[in-house]
Amino acid sequence: AAKSARTVVISGVPDGLLHHEVMADILVIHFQMSKNNGGDVEEVRYPTAEKGVAFITFEDQEVVENVLKKDEHRLEDKRLSRSYPLIVTRYCEHVSAFIIYPVVFPL
Repeated sequence: AAKSARTVVISGVPDGLLHHEVMADILVIHFQMSKNNGGDVEEVRYPTAEKGVAFITFEDQEVVENVLKKDEHRLEDKRLSRSYPLIVTRYCEHVSAFIIYPVVFPL
């Protein structure tokens, strides 16, 4: 599958608490866990141009579907003082949303 089809957009990543590399690791761990419907992560992009947003590419498109099916993703790690709710969306939809509605969602 194309890379975009295997990629999800993660919003709500706590910003400025930990080094970017550490936060990227925590995200990978979260999205590889079976209890989070996760799977093998090919690539994580964090930080991105948008604050609190990360891109995660899985090796298998099936994992994207499973991750999106999970009702709630909460980022938990001993290095974080509390858990943080994450919003997971498809990468392809996310990109087109910014093209179609640049006025509705100012960046």
